[in-house]
Amino acid sequence: MKLAQVLFSQGFGARRECEGLIVSGHVTLGGQVVDDPFMEVETQGLVFAVRGEQWPYHAKAVIVMNKPAGYECSQKPRHHESVYSLLPAPLRRRDVQTVGRLDEDTTGLLLFTDDGALIHRWTSPKRHLPKVYEVGCKHPVSDGQAGQLAAGVTLLDDPVPVRAAAVEVTGERPDGLHGLRLVLTEGKYHQVKRMVAAVGNRVEALHRSAFGGLTLPADLAPGQWRWIADPAAIAAPS
Repeated sequence: MKLAQVLFSQGFGARRECEGLIVSGHVTLGGQVVDDPFMEVETQGLVFAVRGEQWPYHAKAVIVMNKPAGYECSQKPRHHESVYSLLPAPLRRRDVQTVGRLDEDTTGLLLFTDDGALIHRWTSPKRHLPKVYEVGCKHPVSDGQAGQLAAGVTLLDDPVPVRAAAVEVTGERPDGLHGLRLVLTEGKYHQVKRMVAAVGNRVEALHRSAFGGLTLPADLAPGQWRWIADPAAIAAPS
């Protein structure tokens, strides 16, 4: 692939802009300035730098973010900043989309990709991908409440009961809230909050720690993101 085409595919601007970056000496390969926009390069394992910023070539972008509180999963947010503002310009230009959404006050694992087929696969209700949520409840979680969540509860606007695939009461948390771990395989609107409310408790804090086969990296700070090395590992068996 021609170098200018590589930059264009990775979101570094229009074709002419990418050619200009290269001709102006802003692009390096292996630490060496390359000024020929039409030089053929092998994309497999390619890492280049634009104005000193290292960038690995990915035909399709798949990244994970540790979403902080106070950000909306929308490109046109209404009341808070957008999670997209935490991404570098090349990814925004590639039009990566969130895989599902987290509420503005919910933190944790959030996936982005520009691969529409992956988004469909990971969000399809037929796939039943598990999502793990760490819940901070206002009141202690009784065995009865945990049993109800596992057996199924009826939400106000949905006559079909919804249930958690797994429920674990994790005890009092350092923040003084009462811990609950839920594994869900559905994706209804405000599902965790509504399920907990249905058994007589209240969600005060919510964090997603896993999605499919991916666990949020422990060293990924809130607001940070990184590339997913093996996106296929995220999908659970159908």
